[in-house]
Amino acid sequence: MSGKTLTRADLAEAVFQKVGLPRNESAEIVELVLREIVASLERGDPVKLSSFGSFGIRDKGQRIGRNPKTGQEVPITPRRVLVFRASNIMKQRINEMLSRRKAAE
Repeated sequence: MSGKTLTRADLAEAVFQKVGLPRNESAEIVELVLREIVASLERGDPVKLSSFGSFGIRDKGQRIGRNPKTGQEVPITPRRVLVFRASNIMKQRINEMLSRRKAAE
């Protein structure tokens, strides 16, 4: 694995190189897409990106946790969490890539 984290700047650079828009417009497009995804999730709407995966919000109820240092039981408050589920196509592509890397070793 390369260990490099993909950033907003990397996405904007990819749009710049592949589409040919100016850098500032490429960065603006990336920001608009990300803002739209966030706004949809804030409304509670799922986001499905074909061949990539889906994002959603899941409600987690209150439960009892345990402080690892003291062992004392502590209530964990209900909350909403972001979940991502990769598409089958994405899973297949990643698994094929990992298999090819292992075969090359």
